[in-house]
Amino acid sequence: MKILSQISLLINKVVENLLFGLGFSMAIIVAVQVFSRYVLNHSLFWSEELARFLLVWLTFLGSCAAYYRKAHPGVDIVSSRLPAIWQQITAVLVYLISIILFGVMIFYGCCFAYFVRAQISPALYLPKWIVFSIIPISGTILTIHAITFLAGELKGNSHDS
Repeated sequence: MKILSQISLLINKVVENLLFGLGFSMAIIVAVQVFSRYVLNHSLFWSEELARFLLVWLTFLGSCAAYYRKAHPGVDIVSSRLPAIWQQITAVLVYLISIILFGVMIFYGCCFAYFVRAQISPALYLPKWIVFSIIPISGTILTIHAITFLAGELKGNSHDS
């Protein structure tokens, strides 16, 4: 359990550092594009596409960091009023259902990345499978976090960041 928690923590640290780098890069690219367009009267044809791809990665990796920190909004009006044993049972069920959903993300994310493997983005000439590979990657990260939380719940101690 301790090793699993450490792996989950390490993955989250890497993800949060990536989020910073990707977000900072996107902000710089958009700022340079605005400067280039309105001051130099010259548009950078590749900047919009790159910013869009960075936003896709930011979204999926951001969901991983939010899930790890339990920062996603939730409705617990019913579960918070249940007895402790039923709260634990519902938490376990939620983690199991989440793991199934993340498995779907992994499977269909791989299928979709394979489906677009021959497509190239118009401005960057980047294979689109690279862009869409974030779906199974984030599904895998979310699965690791969910398994860690499930193990903690079964052991009797919830994850608190």
